[in-house]
Amino acid sequence: MATIKDVARLAGVGLGTASRVVSGKGSVSPATLEKVKKAIETLDFRPSHAARSLLSGSSQMVGVYIPVLSGTFYTPILQIIDTELRAAGLHMVVAFGVGLGDERRQAIDGIEFLMERGCDGLIVMTSALQDVDIEALGAKQSQMVILNHMCGAIADQCFTVDHALGGRRAARTLLDFKHRDIAVIAGPARLADSVARISGFMAELSENGIDTASMWIAESDFSPAGGWNAAKELIESGKPISALFCANDEMAVGALSYFQEAGIRVPHDLSVIGYDDTPSAEFSAPRLTSVHMPWREMTLNGVNALLNRCYDLERPVARNFPVTMTLRASLATASPLKKP
Repeated sequence: MATIKDVARLAGVGLGTASRVVSGKGSVSPATLEKVKKAIETLDFRPSHAARSLLSGSSQMVGVYIPVLSGTFYTPILQIIDTELRAAGLHMVVAFGVGLGDERRQAIDGIEFLMERGCDGLIVMTSALQDVDIEALGAKQSQMVILNHMCGAIADQCFTVDHALGGRRAARTLLDFKHRDIAVIAGPARLADSVARISGFMAELSENGIDTASMWIAESDFSPAGGWNAAKELIESGKPISALFCANDEMAVGALSYFQEAGIRVPHDLSVIGYDDTPSAEFSAPRLTSVHMPWREMTLNGVNALLNRCYDLERPVARNFPVTMTLRASLATASPLKKP
C-alpha cells in the first residue's frame, strides 16, 4: 500500500509539499499540484484515517454518549447523527452505559472514553450529569452539546424539548375525548424529563377538575416489560378506568400486548396513549396514539451547533421545537360502557 512518502518520491517533491496537497492546507504552485495529483492517481494512494488526522490536526470524529444501546428510542437518534456526520465527512464513535449501577458514574466514564480516543467534539444524551461534572471537563466543555437535558453550566449548548408541554398535550387529548377516569404508567422518578412530562400531565388534569390524588399511577422503567407488568397490576387492582397514559411508547406497547392477552380490547374497552412517537407507535397493534416529540429537529440542531463549534462552520441553529399529538387507532371517545 502506497504511503505519502511514495507519493512525494514519485512526484519529485518534498514530503511537506505532498502533505499540503493531501490535506488541502497550504499553498503549492499549479504545476506542483498537478504532479502530486498525478502521483496519487498512479499509486492509487488513499490516506488512512490516522494519516489524515495527523495532517489536519483533527481526528474528524465526533463522540456520542447515550445511556443504553437498546430499544426504539435511541436508535433513530443515532441514525440521524451518523447520517449528518457522514455527509460532513466525519465519523461517529458511540459510548453507552454498561448495565446496572450509578448512571452518573457511567456517563462520566463514557465521556472520558470518548475524549481519550481524540474525538473533536461530544454529543451527550443523558440527564445524569450535573453542572459540576461539566465544569470538570475544563476547556473540553466548549466542544460538546447536550441533547434532551438542560445543564445550567452550558445552557446555550443544550438542546431539549418541552416535556411539561408534552404531558399537557397528552392530558388535553384525553380530556377532548371525554376521558376522566385515567390511569398513568410513569417513567423513573430519577429522570428529570420523566418527572416533567408527568407533572405537566397532572397539572392539566387538575386544572380541568380531575382529582389527580385518587388516580391510579405506577412507576416503571420505560421498557416494554415494565409496561406489561404495570398494566397487569392496573387490571388486577380493579380500578375502573377508560384511558391509560404511558410515559413512553415502549411501556405503552408492553401494555397493549398485555391487554390483548387479557382479552381487553383497545380502544373499545380502554384507550391507550404513549409518548415520544417512536417507530414502534406506528406499527403496534392497534397503532398507538402518542405525543410527538420533535426528536429529529432537536438532534439536527444539536449536531449543527456542535459542527459550528468544532469545525468553524456556519450551519443554522434553532432552539424551539413544536410538540404535537399523533392520533391513531388506540384512542376513542370515552363511554360509560368502556370500562375494563
